[in-house]
Amino acid sequence: MSILSELVNLKLEDHTDSIIAEYIWVGGSGIDIRSKARTLPGPVKSPQELPKWNYDGSSTGQAPGQDSEVILYPQAIFRDPFRRGNNILVICDCYTPAGVPIPTNKRANAAKIFSHPDVAKEVPWFGIEQEYTLLQKEVKWPLGWPLNGYPGPQGPYYCGTGADKAWGRDIVNAHYKACLYAGIQISGINGEVMPGQWEFQVGPAVGISAGDQLWAARYILERITEIAGVVLSLDPKPIEGDWNGAGCHTNYSTKTMREEGGYEEIKIAIEKLGKRHLEHIAAYGEGNERRLTGKHETASINSFSWGVANRGCSVRVGRDTEADGKGYFEDRRPASNMDPYIVTSMIAETTILMK
Repeated sequence: MSILSELVNLKLEDHTDSIIAEYIWVGGSGIDIRSKARTLPGPVKSPQELPKWNYDGSSTGQAPGQDSEVILYPQAIFRDPFRRGNNILVICDCYTPAGVPIPTNKRANAAKIFSHPDVAKEVPWFGIEQEYTLLQKEVKWPLGWPLNGYPGPQGPYYCGTGADKAWGRDIVNAHYKACLYAGIQISGINGEVMPGQWEFQVGPAVGISAGDQLWAARYILERITEIAGVVLSLDPKPIEGDWNGAGCHTNYSTKTMREEGGYEEIKIAIEKLGKRHLEHIAAYGEGNERRLTGKHETASINSFSWGVANRGCSVRVGRDTEADGKGYFEDRRPASNMDPYIVTSMIAETTILMK
């Protein structure tokens, strides 16, 4: 082992009470993840123990140069799978010095919705299916694809096994274990339909924590792909043509839906979603029109539909939910690059607060 590797893996707790906290936030594009680290005098157990911090918002597209200071508010903490020990990852949201959420801070409004008494009493659960594509660094072409060419047609790759069917499994498994170590409720992984594309699932998580955990999982994945020399893409249609796009299907239930007779509440909720279809589509990710074509297991972006076990609908209800008369449903419209704070809070707002 080189001296560099030894230093990277040095156990701080053997020598100091100090810990390293990696402050993480969403950048100016609304999808890029930024972070920087600071030393704290000792271990912490909650974000309330952490100091606020700041950064140069003019360098992230979030503030003008003449008034560039943006304030980071710690909101959630996770164990750091890279530094380990007592070191932590800190999910933050962003404010002006006067305490006003900046435009790219979508967490603040989501927190208001999830703290509404009518929403809180329904204990909304979310299970988010994050699809993503691994790209070769130098050419930005999917991992495992021949340069200037294409692999065989889709069919053998979904949940596939073998050197000619699955590329990047070490990255995927490293991410899986790192998320479990961090304390993220990652519930599974699988290879996706397009070669070079994978999926992980987060949840079921309650309310605002679903968004916190998905952003933390995205950050960890970005760090692992950085180490591996591979590029992470959340583009909803990374390759044009007869290839599946990438979504972020969002499974959802409320307390009422999970109780006896909940299927009727599910149907009422889906009807409400249909009435606000255009508003949801506008907030469900950039470039989603390239993915929601009515082909490749999607519904058309221009219409709303739902069905039991139908992956060609906007909203899918599972056969178990129909048989049990209670359970959850899946909103299949969100794109892979969606903001989970926006999507989860919007679904709760539409289905619970909209009359």
